[in-house]
Amino acid sequence: MSNNVIIRFSHATIAYQRRTALTDINLEIFQGEFVGIIGPNGSGKTTMLKSILGLIRPTHGSVQIFDCACHKLRCRHKAKIGYIPQKGQIDPNFPVTVMETVMMGRYSSIGLLRRPSNDDRELVKHALREVEMDGYADAPLGHLSGGQQQRVLIARALVQQPEVLLMDEPTTGIDTPTQYSIIRLISNLQKNLKLTVLLVTHDINMISPYVDRMALINTQLHAIGAPADVLNEKTLTAIYGKQVVVTTKGGGTYVIVGDYHYV
Repeated sequence: MSNNVIIRFSHATIAYQRRTALTDINLEIFQGEFVGIIGPNGSGKTTMLKSILGLIRPTHGSVQIFDCACHKLRCRHKAKIGYIPQKGQIDPNFPVTVMETVMMGRYSSIGLLRRPSNDDRELVKHALREVEMDGYADAPLGHLSGGQQQRVLIARALVQQPEVLLMDEPTTGIDTPTQYSIIRLISNLQKNLKLTVLLVTHDINMISPYVDRMALINTQLHAIGAPADVLNEKTLTAIYGKQVVVTTKGGGTYVIVGDYHYV
């Protein structure tokens, strides 16, 4: 992680679908940093990612990435941002292979009406190796397990050769052991490829051992810092509105919110 600020929210207020989703956000993300974004449902986590992508403009203040206002991003800037949205249901009968799915990540570079080059195909193969899916290139996407599909979607983002990776609930809808394998994969990619990663999640305990910092939001930014500093009973109880238990084990911090266990 460097001291170079790659994403900056400056007094940013962002409205979405006629309601204010984020208010007066001041936040700096450093190059090469792994940041977990946590908070209750409807707290503005997904809106934060969309504002970085330039899909939603702030009504007050500013959001910048690569020293450029996000709503003014040019193609060369957008190509440096990989985005993995919340995973929807994939039709098992939809006729698209793993190779074709990952190649979609190259379209911004090669153009929709141009054929992929040998270099593009090599980039796809390399991305599949990075996510340990190189033996599935010709497999139908819809025939894969949920965890395998998520790895393919990560490869689709990686094939852009991004500097920043934005991920919205990447472990939703898959079993717990696979969730942990996905988080470990993301952590390894972040280190090996020197990526800046922002990951939105509800799985507090799952990501806390891997992230450099956590940002706790609920319309406003309520806390930002190392997991051990953010995950305290007073702060979490104020945000989640339930009794929160925070405990430590083996040097790690673990959280239980109400009757839902984040383990």
